[in-house]
Amino acid sequence: MVVDDSAVVRGLETRMLEADPEIKVVASVGNGQAALQALDRIDVEVVVLDIEMPVMDGLTALPKIIEKKPGIRVLMSSTLTHKNAEISMKAMELGATDYIPKPSSSKELTGAGDFQELLVSKVKVLGASARRGTGVRRTFGAGTAPPAAASPAAPAAAKPATAAPAAAPRVSLLSPTAPIQLRQASTERPDVIAIGSSTGGPQALFTVLTALKAAGGVEQPILITQHMPPTFTAILAEHITRIAGLAAKEATQGEKINGGMIYIAPGDWHMLIDSKGGERYVQLEQGEPENFCRPAVDPMFRSIVKAYGKKVLACVLTGMGADGAKGGKVVAEAGGTVIAQDEASSVVWGMPGATAQTGMCSAVLPIDEIGSYIQKFATRRA
Repeated sequence: MVVDDSAVVRGLETRMLEADPEIKVVASVGNGQAALQALDRIDVEVVVLDIEMPVMDGLTALPKIIEKKPGIRVLMSSTLTHKNAEISMKAMELGATDYIPKPSSSKELTGAGDFQELLVSKVKVLGASARRGTGVRRTFGAGTAPPAAASPAAPAAAKPATAAPAAAPRVSLLSPTAPIQLRQASTERPDVIAIGSSTGGPQALFTVLTALKAAGGVEQPILITQHMPPTFTAILAEHITRIAGLAAKEATQGEKINGGMIYIAPGDWHMLIDSKGGERYVQLEQGEPENFCRPAVDPMFRSIVKAYGKKVLACVLTGMGADGAKGGKVVAEAGGTVIAQDEASSVVWGMPGATAQTGMCSAVLPIDEIGSYIQKFATRRA
């Protein structure tokens, strides 16, 4: 269902979506109230929801939509302004699954090939997530406690699968029977924590960082690449500070990396780390996108290994594609430790699944265990 106050935009988005034979737009309405009424008549898996609308705006309608149909996936759609980025982030706190920045005018929409590709791909992934709903949670690793010190190459035994909570959405883009080979975590206490995420990432980050804070926090810097456009990344940092109670900021060129601080890669910039005289500094660059993304996780992971060597703990959370898998392999092969979110708790098990299937992970954990795992691993005795 497409919900937007502009009939022109609704028509354009409908045509963009239905150009893909796997998508059917079952309703197109002009405000949140009409969307709620439509849910009484038709079955909907994904809602593309505008923010600013008459009668009932998107933020007001969102919790009502989720309450009326639990398990529905809501994709917030708004023009790229600071106000709308703030509202979109608030929407994800309230249960929206993802967001998409749309061109600011119907004229720009008409020629927005990139927007159409992004819209279609997100709707298809979220539709698959809605259809699959819950499933068997596959939990690997050593629970909330880091594995015992051992050779990084030594395999670790997987935990038996356990039932997933009723509310855990998932969609796997990988073979459900593909074996997961684990390796022991590094014996080194990390000097830095690096996290990569995409679709469903803001909610996952809030969960992980809130749990990390509750477990006692860490002294190491935390570097995060979340696939987001400009403006959104600064808002994400503000929300992390407010929700998790941890100091977070959008990274700036050349700034020194300090312990206990969270640095977010700015939208449209790869965040790399440079080492000079024993100190580490942020290096931002607009090189070619990797994995169709900028910022991307892989270049961040690679640069962190160059700056910190084997004293790295890398984590890959929910997201489309495979960004983070190659960089995670670099981390593990350098002697660092890699963990990933499990399939059952991921909105999309693309990035974490690809990382897990490299055989370089020391644990594959549900989202509600990752924060305490990181805290215990980062504060253990060296």
